[in-house]
Amino acid sequence: MARKLAAGNWKMNGLEAALSELDTIAAAIGADDMPEVAICPPFTLVAAAAERAKGNLAIGGQDCHAEAAGAHTGDVSAEMLKDAGATYVILGHSERRQDHGETDADVAAKVQAAWDAELSVILCCGESLAQREADETLDVVRRQLDGSIPEGATAENLVVAYEPIWAIGTGRVAEPPQIAEVHDAMRAALRERFGDETGKAIRLLYGGSVKAGNAAEIFATSNVDGALVGGASLKAGDFLPIVEALGAA
Repeated sequence: MARKLAAGNWKMNGLEAALSELDTIAAAIGADDMPEVAICPPFTLVAAAAERAKGNLAIGGQDCHAEAAGAHTGDVSAEMLKDAGATYVILGHSERRQDHGETDADVAAKVQAAWDAELSVILCCGESLAQREADETLDVVRRQLDGSIPEGATAENLVVAYEPIWAIGTGRVAEPPQIAEVHDAMRAALRERFGDETGKAIRLLYGGSVKAGNAAEIFATSNVDGALVGGASLKAGDFLPIVEALGAA
């Protein structure tokens, strides 16, 4: 099993001044016994963030186009992210699926493009509140995993993040039994599709209003290998306690 991973998704937040937070984060991590830490800033800060991270901190993008280049105004390719110094990219986030109408097939094409550019993918999946209340959670997550991951997944090129839509930015957090049910099901699905060894080694993150106050309980849950953190990753003072809780888990 690779090191546990704490990944921060800054979403559409952060100007150049925010890069000072990376200096604080990078200075506090790096020991071999600590979790891996990644920050995914907006596209405008990827290159500068990669320069300042200096190897202690992984940098990622928040999306990429399925094509390597071409007439796609406003889009960014996986190769561009790699060239800017990124090693990760978040794909399939619910805000992309909902706001931009991305289908599982669209996400799968982007995942393949990211792999072709030698980026590791943090693939997001999760259900809406209506789907949870209809007892469709496991079906939805399984369908997203089946449709969004191409053949060729490995523990090196794929991380899966379960982010229940109803818990993203709402302050609501799935209870540990709810998290365990989904993470256990995801683990079983990955083992079934990609083989026992690979399926056990792919890291599974939980995302959805993760904060210092609830991190330890989440990280003690079955098959949770880390977190994809939104708002709490914008400030080092909020994010580092989550990293420390993961290291202690």
